[in-house]
Amino acid sequence: MHHSEADSSLLIYMGAVVLYGGTILYRVKKNCVEKATPFSWGLLLLLASGVLCFATLRSYLGLSLFSLMCFLFCIYTSDQALLPVDHKAVLITDLWGVINNAGVLGLPGDGELLPMQSYKQCMDVNFFGPVELSKAFLPLLRKSKGRLINISSMAGGIPMPGFAAYGASKAALSMFSGVMRQELSKWGIKVSVLHPSAFKTCIQGTPKIWNKEERTLLENLMPDVKQDYGEEYILKLKMALNAMQFLSVSDLSPVLCDVLHALLAERPCGLYTPGKNAYKYLLIFCYSPLWFYDFCIRKMFSTSDMPSALRAAEKANKNL
Repeated sequence: MHHSEADSSLLIYMGAVVLYGGTILYRVKKNCVEKATPFSWGLLLLLASGVLCFATLRSYLGLSLFSLMCFLFCIYTSDQALLPVDHKAVLITDLWGVINNAGVLGLPGDGELLPMQSYKQCMDVNFFGPVELSKAFLPLLRKSKGRLINISSMAGGIPMPGFAAYGASKAALSMFSGVMRQELSKWGIKVSVLHPSAFKTCIQGTPKIWNKEERTLLENLMPDVKQDYGEEYILKLKMALNAMQFLSVSDLSPVLCDVLHALLAERPCGLYTPGKNAYKYLLIFCYSPLWFYDFCIRKMFSTSDMPSALRAAEKANKNL
């Protein structure tokens, strides 16, 4: 290739870079892209692709390929863009979004041991509360075509031992969110639900609350059930709350980023799974045999504690 042809190709590429790069940066500044770090890496990759196209294909074929990559990157950027602050839906409406984040955990334990009070409390706070608030504000959300966001739990998407009351209430909230997403779409309302994994919040309570719930549990047990499980087994249930504090993550930014995206993104997701292993265990539960999922969960919640009756039976079998 002659120098004049090379210079001409270089000028064309530089013009294309300025044109496409300026367009992309303008859209980013105008729409405020949610995740800056992935976008920066994508922009660097795009520039590197432009250099590669120029170095290997200095013809119009290389320019066409580079233009196609820029076009695809523009589409990706628009999907990740947040609604601008001066969007008319934000200015002219009284309410844009409702975020239901209330939750109680209670004392983790076998479903047979938990008193009905625990089930009712979890359902009242974790399910009926968000439903009542959603119904109260839906007339305003329908006018604004806004957002309804419910904070469920990893336990609301997959069965986990020890969370019969809590998981059932969160599963009800997740199903409610899914149905509302389908029904409210005709009004232009977008509904999202979050299934976070373990994060350090005040939901676990304090040792004083644990002791109170433990006394309530012991007082409401039938004598034969209490005998079969054994008081030693029951008194160790609250140890799971201590373990949760060590396994939980203090950085809440994954949850906050997903809430922000659900609230302001042009195309929010119906389901978010922030946190470690939240999406992994959901995939295992949905797409693997149940025996494999149960095996993985047993490993996750492995414990040497056994109810008194089972320990006695195991000991008797060994002595045979």
